[in-house]
Amino acid sequence: MSVLFQHLKLLHQGKFSKSQSYTLSKGELVPVDAAVDLSTFSQVIDCSKWLGSKGWIDLRCGLGEPGQEYRETVASLCASLAQSGFSKAVILPNTDPVIQSKTEVTFLMSKAEKFAQELVLTGAVTKNTSGEDLTEMLDMHFQSGIQIFGDGTKPLSHTDRYLKVLQYLQKIDGLLFDHAYDPLLAIFGQMHEGEVSTKLGMRGIPNLAEEVAIQRNLELIRYTGGRVHFQTLSTAKGVDLIRKAKAEGLRVTADISVYQLIFSDQDLTTFDTRLKVKPPFRGKEDREALVEGLKDGTIDALVSNHQPQEVDAKFCEFDLASFGMTGLQTFLPAMGILAEELGWELLLEKITSGPEKILGKSKPSWTLFDPHGLWVYDERSNASLSSNHPWFGKQLKGKVTYCLQNGQLLQVNG
Repeated sequence: MSVLFQHLKLLHQGKFSKSQSYTLSKGELVPVDAAVDLSTFSQVIDCSKWLGSKGWIDLRCGLGEPGQEYRETVASLCASLAQSGFSKAVILPNTDPVIQSKTEVTFLMSKAEKFAQELVLTGAVTKNTSGEDLTEMLDMHFQSGIQIFGDGTKPLSHTDRYLKVLQYLQKIDGLLFDHAYDPLLAIFGQMHEGEVSTKLGMRGIPNLAEEVAIQRNLELIRYTGGRVHFQTLSTAKGVDLIRKAKAEGLRVTADISVYQLIFSDQDLTTFDTRLKVKPPFRGKEDREALVEGLKDGTIDALVSNHQPQEVDAKFCEFDLASFGMTGLQTFLPAMGILAEELGWELLLEKITSGPEKILGKSKPSWTLFDPHGLWVYDERSNASLSSNHPWFGKQLKGKVTYCLQNGQLLQVNG
């Protein structure tokens, strides 16, 4: 079937092109002359209100399978990625069992091979992500092709282990994904430490927990070298530390969760457990620093930090609730909120060319979306097995319409 996408604006090298007609050829969107005979196409789609870009890449995505299939399976995750416009996602190793050997990698990749979306698995660096004994990282690389390593939602806070991981990974030019915070400084913490946590009587997670860990880990990188990607920064000083490290020439990159720019610690006054995340929502000054980091290139990517949780993990007292929020299908509506302040060009760069600089080039893929399309995020539209997001049940603006992934044209109904 030949399809013509008429009057579409595509992002090219940081700027949107003028309205142009495109058709599909060998997995690519190819420009078509404006005077083309429309009768030669089996389907003509009016895209005059749409925008498009290369396929989106999510650098931080949680999975339940194996061991916690009630949260998210490979099939439901790929369905969520398709509905959300993502063609590629980096998967955290925090499954049960942990992704730490050829066995887990083979199992998950065999499950994923029938889907159009590309899953990039993170290999754990310590056994069971416990922070102690190191895994067989080189075996995972040479036997299964794993190039990205890290303990996912667990911080690698043991300095000797961190140092050895950097040394091992340099043998294969591997990349360490680092969720940097000091667990002892964050112990028993439920939300950002500040005026709001004091008023609510909740134990806080101070900015210091992130800042100390980043500063320490940068010193280790200076000592031994290596490539490190810092994930989900949330503090002003954390951004400044990465900015200075880049200026110094260290091989570091960084991302932030898109919801870190949408919510703040003020939103937790309702004790909504769906807003309990790690790192926690911070205050105004931290948000301003994150925005500046996006603009000046200190922050390379935006991530969903998709952390599906079952109902029982959130339907309880705040201090007993699990951390985490789903974030895939709400990603485009979140970008829509930010677009007025930051512009679509910058936001799309942070989920296309930004992640590509970290992971390397991706297969040709495209995402088309209607920034003004309305839809309701509820049981009917939700592709995930989890719904732990404060926008669940609400009407949202911003709908993915078509994805071209792995040679397949996918119509997204939202």
